[in-house]
Parts: sequence; C-alpha cells; structure tokens
Amino acid sequence: MNNFKIPIIPPTSQRSIRFPNDLIEDVENIIKGKQTTFTAFVVAATRHAIDELKDNDKLVTK
Repeated sequence: MNNFKIPIIPPTSQRSIRFPNDLIEDVENIIKGKQTTFTAFVVAATRHAIDELKDNDKLVTK
C-alpha cells in the first residue's frame, strides 16, 4: 500500500462539489501550516483512493 503524501499544488480544472462541514474542517486542520491547498489535498486523496481500488480490483480479478 502507498503512503499518502500531502501534495504540492498541481495544475487543476475547476469543479464544484459539496462536502460535509465536518470533513472540510478535518481537511483544513490537516493542511494547516503546509504548502498545499484544500483542492490539492482532495485531488491527492482521490487519486490515492482510486489507486487502492484499482489494486484491490486486480487482486479480485486474478
């Protein structure tokens, strides 16, 4: 399993999504004082989740 790393700001495209307030607060607390943004964190977390799902799917389909 990969270790999650807090990202540096990657190039992005704008999308509007809604998050529960408690999740927003958790992410903001985690990234506080780090050189990243809420968006960059969410993108990295989504990529991490997708990679894990792909890895798990490979295990299931073998």
